Amino acid sequence: MSSRTGEDFVPALLVVDFQEDFCPPNGSLAVQNGRDIAPIVNELLLLPFALRVATKDWHPRDHVSFASNHPPPDNIPFVSTTTVVHPDGSNRDYTTLLWPDHCVQNTPGANLVPELDISRIDAVIEKGQDARVEMYSAFTDPFHLPPFTPESTSVSTSGLPTMLHEKGITDVFVVGLAQDFCVRASAIDAARFGYRTFVVREGTRTVVPGTGWDKAEEEMVAAGVKIVGIEGREIERVKGRGKEED
Repeated sequence: MSSRTGEDFVPALLVVDFQEDFCPPNGSLAVQNGRDIAPIVNELLLLPFALRVATKDWHPRDHVSFASNHPPPDNIPFVSTTTVVHPDGSNRDYTTLLWPDHCVQNTPGANLVPELDISRIDAVIEKGQDARVEMYSAFTDPFHLPPFTPESTSVSTSGLPTMLHEKGITDVFVVGLAQDFCVRASAIDAARFGYRTFVVREGTRTVVPGTGWDKAEEEMVAAGVKIVGIEGREIERVKGRGKEED
């Protein structure tokens, strides 16, 4: 793959939803050991990526994924599901798990964690703002149909596809929370949008340890995503970026 500028390696780092509500000890949807990824994420932020983007879940209080917005008895967080129907009235729908209220706009739980070196972040993408649809992916909602291009849109498409295109990005490295939901969806969409995509294993944690990790990894690999380590040659290539011109 070559970028718009003709370079064959223009990597971006995507830090997914490293927010207070996803981290112990007080997060409403805390991922076990979620805060522990901070040293790895900050180490990656020091590398010469062409673009470093952080994402935030940024939900309205009436978001469809909140169990509190559904009547009993089918409103148990982590257990109950709901069917989300396309807002255009078509027959397209999907089923999503219900969660505790989390990352509500302008609340402390929606803040990026203080351990994250925000000074190294070039842009912050706020996602999940449309109350009618879930948006695990940093790119777009589950109703998005091909083609996956910078110009294509769906019910709720973020500015990330356009941003990556305008920066001439060729490769996307993904870390953050959680591996089995928003990291998985973001990595798969990065591949769908045509980017060579890598998830850095040490830079993420799962909502469902063990089985959740394995299932998400299988799905990502099947979509063309590569799972890599912090000491792997893919990260070494980022470290060496630009040295040829030195």
